[in-house]
Amino acid sequence: MMDLNQAYYLVQVVEKQGFSAAARTLGIPKSRISRQVKSLEETLGTRLLNRDSRQMSLTEAGEAYYRHARMALECMLAAEAAVRKDKDALEGTVTLSSSVGVAQFALSRILPRFLDENPRVVLRLQASNDFADMIGDGIDLAIRGHVRLLPDSGLIQRRIADVPWHLFGSPGLAQQLGDGASPMDLEGQPGLALGWRPGGSSWSLQGPGGSSASVPFTARMRSDDMVSLKEAAAAGLGVVALPAYVCAEEVSAGRLCRLLPDWVAGLPEISLLMHERRGNPPQVDALADFLRRELPAVMEER
Repeated sequence: MMDLNQAYYLVQVVEKQGFSAAARTLGIPKSRISRQVKSLEETLGTRLLNRDSRQMSLTEAGEAYYRHARMALECMLAAEAAVRKDKDALEGTVTLSSSVGVAQFALSRILPRFLDENPRVVLRLQASNDFADMIGDGIDLAIRGHVRLLPDSGLIQRRIADVPWHLFGSPGLAQQLGDGASPMDLEGQPGLALGWRPGGSSWSLQGPGGSSASVPFTARMRSDDMVSLKEAAAAGLGVVALPAYVCAEEVSAGRLCRLLPDWVAGLPEISLLMHERRGNPPQVDALADFLRRELPAVMEER
């Protein structure tokens, strides 16, 4: 039979990254936590933690036990919250994954409000442009941008919004191109590309009446950081394709101009991914509902 106290202590040690930090958080002696974890290892007949005087890490068996123990503890919290049926009873950790851009320019505007409304919820936000393994990394929710349908992964996908991408450049470049510019007028203009890895360099544009154009460019700069790309474009270093909401403040302030206003540089869909299982912890469901309700307004074209 699983001892939830021992499981709880192990999860705390892992998530606080050490016995001392877990003891300080829980307000109990470090020796008590150490005894409980050691007893758990003896019961299971295997070592869960590699530990020395400098660092601690999970063994392969420990990784597996931690994932299941965390899920079991979340289910117990869900059971308690379901009985109490009190909004203030939302309690526990939610792990959310998104791209760096979505985290910087969309989530940063709304997540503080969710946490303020739910003071006993702890959020772990993984912001990375590399796709994370939701199961292996213990991620509850993920926000993904995609042009085509995402592959069938056994995860629930919920559409949030369509997000237009436009071409942006400095006011000087916009004046140079003029109001009646066409995609052909961009030929020879240096580009600022999202993504630091080498790759194809062209803008794929959709225009009036279903027309399309592909404009190759030489990348003057490549970066995962949209802020750096925006600043480079505002400084006149080239043309950048970015989501409309990302550049809204700079356009409003006159530091950036939308180029070729009748054309878009992409219209990807933003989706929310979550595990397909019953009994999600209530804080996970609450954050999922909040994101589906609040994100579209943040990402709308301005």
